[in-house]
Amino acid sequence: MDVERGGEGRNGGADEPGWDVDPEDEISAVVEVVGHQLKLRREAAGLRVAEFGEAIGYGEDLIRKIERGVRIPRPEYLDKVDEVLDAGGLVSAMKKEMREARYPKKVRELAKLEERAVELGLYSNHNIHGLLQTHEFAWALLGTRRPAYSDEELERLVAARMARQSIFERSPAPEFSFVQEEVTLRRPIGGTMVLRRQLERLLEVGELRNVEIQVMPTACGGHAGTGGRIQVLKFADGTAMGRTDDEFAGRPVSDPRRLRILELRYGIIRAQALTPEESLAFIEHLLGET
Repeated sequence: MDVERGGEGRNGGADEPGWDVDPEDEISAVVEVVGHQLKLRREAAGLRVAEFGEAIGYGEDLIRKIERGVRIPRPEYLDKVDEVLDAGGLVSAMKKEMREARYPKKVRELAKLEERAVELGLYSNHNIHGLLQTHEFAWALLGTRRPAYSDEELERLVAARMARQSIFERSPAPEFSFVQEEVTLRRPIGGTMVLRRQLERLLEVGELRNVEIQVMPTACGGHAGTGGRIQVLKFADGTAMGRTDDEFAGRPVSDPRRLRILELRYGIIRAQALTPEESLAFIEHLLGET
């Protein structure tokens, strides 16, 4: 499955390959080390900043920011540096170190958990789950936030959401179960065409052998998900983590007693929703109406 490219704003933006790092974020030390390594490699090649900028196609100010460790470089920037410096992949290897830095602090822990999970059960009652969103849908959805995000904040959040979707390309692939409230599939976030492409994406993902998408019809009153979102993530070592909006103060829980409550509730939700086959047919019907 093709995962949409993240890390670019609505207009692309190769001239701004990164995001400013929060100096109070613990990840800033890693970004600073990478920036220093990039500077040392440039200087070892005998290139001044102006010469280097011309060679890689980026501005001097941006290069200085990255080398000072105050801006997080994007993968494509590191690839270009690697090519120009003929580093044999050593600079590109820094992408792994920068991947975590790409996530805003508030979603970093979630991304780590998702990357470890071998089974994910996810019920969404208000919006389409982030792992299923298209780039343009995520941009429009996060753009509704008030007070509004700055353009840079919005771009970084969307890029992080898209980067999380690399989980679909993992091998071995984790097992996914998504249950979406019908209303989340009807709300025209971003307009009709954005919604159409989002529904097409759901159909595409729903065809994967390791993914089940189910729809909870609005007509199903009093179902077990009325308390809000639920997520249950299971890991290879037999441990698990869960979260729900209406209990445990909305915080992650991992003790068996609380997890049993969430697993029971999620199991009932799945039983009350349309089957995966019925759900894909329902989404196709909505696509035809849109």
